[in-house]
Amino acid sequence: QVQFVESGGGLVQAGGSLRLSCAISGLTFGFYDMAWYRQAPGKQRELVASFSRGGTSNYVDSVEGRFTIARDNSRRTVSLQMNSLKPEDTAVYYCYALGDGNIAYWGQGTQVTVSS
Repeated sequence: QVQFVESGGGLVQAGGSLRLSCAISGLTFGFYDMAWYRQAPGKQRELVASFSRGGTSNYVDSVEGRFTIARDNSRRTVSLQMNSLKPEDTAVYYCYALGDGNIAYWGQGTQVTVSS
């Protein structure tokens, strides 16, 4: 059974920082591409950052230079360091794992709220 434990969300003022963490069990972590998505009220879920099993990271333009994704295969965790937060970063953030054959898993989501 695949289980996600997400943590680190909360309320922060604009310009502040938060670090999201996602610990995953029940799958072979190193065989999966990892990512963080977010969904704001009334908007579609969007890809924020990804970290492939091969070691490549990518970011949506709106967070480039402010957010950093990292993965630790030995600890089976993926994190998202978010700096210089803006009110438009307010959303529910989801951890995501994608394996071969398009087998995908989602975390339960963690709320990030940035006040102006």
